[in-house]
Amino acid sequence: MTKIIAIANQKGGVGKTTTAINLATAMAATNKKILLVDADPQGNASTGLGVLEKDRSPSLYDLLSSQKFDQSSVKKTLIPSLDIIASTQDLAASEIELVGIKDRENILKKLLSSIEGYDFVFIDCPPALGLLTINSLVAANSVIVPLQCEFFALEGLSALITTIDSIKNSLNPNIVLEGVVLTMFDKRNSLSSLVEDDVRSHFKKKVYKTVIPRNVRISEAPSHGKPVLLYDTGCVGSLAYIGLAKEVILNQ
Repeated sequence: MTKIIAIANQKGGVGKTTTAINLATAMAATNKKILLVDADPQGNASTGLGVLEKDRSPSLYDLLSSQKFDQSSVKKTLIPSLDIIASTQDLAASEIELVGIKDRENILKKLLSSIEGYDFVFIDCPPALGLLTINSLVAANSVIVPLQCEFFALEGLSALITTIDSIKNSLNPNIVLEGVVLTMFDKRNSLSSLVEDDVRSHFKKKVYKTVIPRNVRISEAPSHGKPVLLYDTGCVGSLAYIGLAKEVILNQ
């Protein structure tokens, strides 16, 4: 049975899309069949996996607009066993267009119910708590939260947990917190360790043991249209995402 995991944090710049791309790639490398849904109008996940703008149609926006699943929206990537439903800037209009649609919170869930043959579906959510994120959380079985190791990120996490609880109480009773992954960890910075201690003391085993470090190779990879695991397989960033993938699989 396909497991759908939303990767969400309403705060931008926390490594959400980077985690979506590289976790999906690492999972595919373990012979899992993976689909990544780019639900962020910025389309960074699509760019990071080398999908050109001209090749993204039909995009997620087209599916949401028609409310019908189109198999041709599923695009192959450079990574065997990893496919993507891409995003374009048009997707931003969905936040407005969905407002007037009946049962608007369930549209993405209905679309994804037509998809078969995948072990995991990852949804890269936008950095906001609008209708696209709500649709993603309603469609998902669980949520992975990337958390940057800084103080303000903790405030954003609190708001997201409140949203997840609200979704659980009203729209998706089965959703759970899959885990929190600490990103942009700098062992030379005492604040990173303080944030880590704080998060682990509060969320206990829900925080992954694997920590994603600050790593220049992770930052460079998207400009080459590749996940870091293809750009530099042996760098510390790649090894961290491989470790995270192992934890996610073991927790199933």
